Amino acid sequence: MNDHKTSPKLAGKGHGKWRRSRVYRCSTCEREQPFCWTCPCGFMICSDCMEENFWGMTCNGVVWTCPDCGEIRGFGND
Repeated sequence: MNDHKTSPKLAGKGHGKWRRSRVYRCSTCEREQPFCWTCPCGFMICSDCMEENFWGMTCNGVVWTCPDCGEIRGFGND
């Protein structure tokens, strides 16, 4: 039996998805952010840094390439 009191908080009411709290620290500006684009290798980039470096991170605006490992990641706009 699951003890829901020890489970992570709900991401939003009615969505039914569980989300753990996460600290985002941009690998570019090194500031803690409420959101970062992330790669499984650990690279994180905030929206401001992504916008500033957009020309070098993507060629089509649909996917971006991690500069650390070369993994192709989606923006979630497919």
